Amino acid sequence: MAKNNVIFILHKPQLSENIGACARGMKNFGFNKLAIINPKPLFPNDKIIATSVGAKDIIKKSKVYSNLERMIDKIDILIATSARIRNKNIKHIELKDLKKINYNKKIGFLFGSEASGLSNNEISYTNYTLNISTDKNFKSLNLSHSLIIIAQYISNFIFQEKLKIGKSKKFRSASKKEIRSMTNLCLKHLDQINFFKQKEKKPIMIENLRNIFYKMDLSDKETRILSSVFASLGKNAD
Repeated sequence: MAKNNVIFILHKPQLSENIGACARGMKNFGFNKLAIINPKPLFPNDKIIATSVGAKDIIKKSKVYSNLERMIDKIDILIATSARIRNKNIKHIELKDLKKINYNKKIGFLFGSEASGLSNNEISYTNYTLNISTDKNFKSLNLSHSLIIIAQYISNFIFQEKLKIGKSKKFRSASKKEIRSMTNLCLKHLDQINFFKQKEKKPIMIENLRNIFYKMDLSDKETRILSSVFASLGKNAD
């Protein structure tokens, strides 16, 4: 079922109450997959369980990861929530655009910490950034409120419409793991040829390169071809 392809990801959540409230909101709208990345509070704890109310089963089944990169290997489309429009070549979407997403694929919704949101480095792993329209004078939304808005919105058409999206058997989208391996191979060989000559600019250049690869709808065949190209470049550099 399409609902089982959706996972909500909390990146460095700060408050136990918000984690519990997110789980409760997910269950309200029929979702059950939650991932936690590097949480500040001990996970799970009594306060998380208490605020999840009837959704403690989601808390117990959720997985904790140390970093974002490892977590997203099995996700096809990663959507980051952000109140800010980033000055990067990233596809910005609104709630209404979520109807165009193919929920037969593995979809991840990424939420930043209450304290600082998501950095540009974390955004660089995503396919889209999602902006929830609010009053222009007060754009800050509580973590659990943001999740609930999205869960309620997508539940309306995921659970009420049958998706009849055809797909050629010869085409398979590259997994996040395949894209990560290809990207890391590229970065490795760029390092070997001293591409990043200005060390202070290296982090932002890596972000931009990662952003290019992750937002492209590459097939598994295309990632293998690019990996072969990067490997050949590395041999020539030797």
